[in-house]
Amino acid sequence: MVNNMICQDKSSSSSIVSDINNLTKDQLSKHLTQMGIERFRSNQIFKWIYIHQADTFDAMTDLGKELRERLGSHFSISRLYLKEVLTSKDGTRKYLFGLRDKTFIESVLIPERDHSTLCISSQVGCAQGCRFCLTARGGFIRNLTAGEIVSQVRDILKHATPEIKLTNIVFMGMGEPLANYKNVTNAIHILTDSDFGLKFSNRKVTVSTSGMVPKIDELGRSTRVNLAVSLNATDNETRSRLMPINRKYPIEQLLEACRRFPLPPTRRITFEYILIQGVNDSDEDARRLVKLLRPIRAKVNLIAFNEFEGSDFKRPDDASIRRFQEILYEKNLTAVIRKSKGRDICAACGQLCANALSSS
Repeated sequence: MVNNMICQDKSSSSSIVSDINNLTKDQLSKHLTQMGIERFRSNQIFKWIYIHQADTFDAMTDLGKELRERLGSHFSISRLYLKEVLTSKDGTRKYLFGLRDKTFIESVLIPERDHSTLCISSQVGCAQGCRFCLTARGGFIRNLTAGEIVSQVRDILKHATPEIKLTNIVFMGMGEPLANYKNVTNAIHILTDSDFGLKFSNRKVTVSTSGMVPKIDELGRSTRVNLAVSLNATDNETRSRLMPINRKYPIEQLLEACRRFPLPPTRRITFEYILIQGVNDSDEDARRLVKLLRPIRAKVNLIAFNEFEGSDFKRPDDASIRRFQEILYEKNLTAVIRKSKGRDICAACGQLCANALSSS
């Protein structure tokens, strides 16, 4: 367990009007133009913040002193407060970050065979009310800013050890990313800026949604990232019971939006399916899932329900999970059983935050 700061927030002086991490490069260029500063300076500033990990404008030595002072009086370069990090025996690391308003978010660094994936949050809490999700029990507090989203990646990268090869980003942490659409897409533009930003490939960034149909269409028009859909049921009655958003955007509308989503030739939409004993794990559920996804270039992540205190749901046994996968395989639908990692370190999303709030 670690209890320290990655970096203190910069000055809270009223002269500082904006966290520069909130701005895409184009937005920063416009701000600089309004200040009478050449647009090309945005490239230099971005390079210092995201490639060199600068914490102050004084560190930007190829900018003149007067310019550095002007930038410092107008912008802050913030970092998150790292309250706690837990490391699992399987190498998974779970980070608890404190924000300026004394709320908390979580990020999870997951080691894979030859790379690492970082799961990041987009909101403090969540308003979707999914019954299998611990985060939903705490309710919704607020959206994260683009800077708070990006800082989860930037701050962890700064302190990553050499063996951590972070290549993949997934918006699968706390919150519904498409309910915070503007800030999430601004963060994506910073993450995938291949010249001066954090240089992640669009192919390695995935946004997961519970099914906000209009925003799925917008995401397909404004980005080239991957789409993951939290499906979790094959009929509207069950899905509405598990996921209230289904009452507004039922399965038929959701899958139609998925069919419209633009996919490069080699990509597929990922459908996340949390298997819950006696609720959505029958052979008939598996056969219906095949039928639903047949018109879509799809793959399925099967995830055994992660039990937590107070939940009425149970995890299916391993034999039932394998049987569900076999039915999908028999019908030529790619299905991967996602092994739970970090189960010994408060693995359920939102658990660290709940503990932190209860002890504060």
